[in-house]
Order: sequence, then structure tokens, then C-alpha cells
Amino acid sequence: MSALFESRDLVIPGDVLYEGRIRTGDNTHRSEGKVSASRIGLVNYNRDVVSVIALEAGFSPLTGDLVIGEVTDIQLGRWMVDIDTSEEAVLNVPDAIDAPFNPDIDMTRILDIGDTVVAKIVDLDRRRTPILSILGRDLGRVDEGFLMKLTPSKIPRLIGKKGSMVNMILNKTGCNVVIGQNGRILIHGRTREQEEMAVKVINKVENEAHISGLTSRVQEYLRILKEEKR
Repeated sequence: MSALFESRDLVIPGDVLYEGRIRTGDNTHRSEGKVSASRIGLVNYNRDVVSVIALEAGFSPLTGDLVIGEVTDIQLGRWMVDIDTSEEAVLNVPDAIDAPFNPDIDMTRILDIGDTVVAKIVDLDRRRTPILSILGRDLGRVDEGFLMKLTPSKIPRLIGKKGSMVNMILNKTGCNVVIGQNGRILIHGRTREQEEMAVKVINKVENEAHISGLTSRVQEYLRILKEEKR
């Protein structure tokens, strides 16, 4: 029984990842006692599970995910929100104001079409339509900062182990960065220069997520960017 790659190595469909008994995780399959990759991505060995973090996979919503979306429509008692899923997400009035729906409510004063919101997925209905809530700390309409997009499957690389990567970016750029699991990222700094630095670093993560040693390269890149500012 043995692992045939190192964690975070780049693998392609058909690569044998493990020989012997181990549980199969995302984007892997078992055949004749061997576990192989079913998508291109980064292999991850975690105790008794082997999985692959797909590099080009879209967003698959799960309950508890933090997402960033845009209000696209207002219907009776609910807002429709685009979070880059096949079905637009639903935000019901009680999950926005913590009170029952009242027909006399002017819903546009709470959220209007075009507004950006930070929300949590609290449920998925029978069609797997995400049900959102903006009740909670740091959730709700966003009035400052700007958005950029990252391939959703690369979000774990941006966050890093126990938040190591994103915390390094926060500390070195001075920006507040909100990361949606759907690949949308909200950046807000005190200056445009800070925000541009954060964008450059996040783009580096996007482009080099499949290459080992990413953390040390990003650290060095941040050092160079800060020196260029002087």
C-alpha cells in the first residue's frame, strides 16, 4: 500500500494515485485495487482518503458555503441572486431581515437589483437551488471595494492551510479580502495601490496554483512588490 505522488503534485486523468486500501475522495475512482485521478488537478492525501482538487472545476454549492453574488431580480417575498450556479440562488425576506414577509415592505430599500451581497448558503432545495441568508456578522450588502474572480477550484489554494495564504496577503497588502467559495473575491484597501497589489498576488495564485512551493513564491513576490513601492 503506497502513495505514488506527493500531496499537491499535479495529476491528470488516469494517473494512479494509490495502490491498496484507501477511501476515494473527490475526482478519483477505484479499479482493480488502484485509485486513479478522474480530473486534472492537485492530488491530496489526507489520512485514509485520497482526492484531487480539480483545477478547472466550476462551483458546486454546499450548505455553509460563503458566497458573493449579485441581485438580479426581485419577486414576491424574495430576491434572486447570481452566484455562478446553474440555478440562481434565492434569498427570502425572513433570511434578510429576520422577520416575516410583509407585502407593505419596500424590498428595494433592503436590496435592489444590481446590489452585491455577501451571503451564506443555508439550504439546497430539491432542485439543488441554493437558499441564502444574510443574517450574521459581515454578511449583507456590499457598498465598498471591488470584485475579481478566481476559478472556484483554486479557492483552497488562495486560502491556504489554516488560512496561511490569505492571512499573508492580508498582512502584507493591508487589504480586507472576502473570499467566496463561488470564486468571487471582494477586495477593499485604504488606497488603490494596496488593492492593486492584492490583485496582482491573487492573479499569481490563480496562474500558479498547480505548482508546488507556491507559498514561498508568493511571499517573495510580495516582498518585491513592497520594495517597488518605495
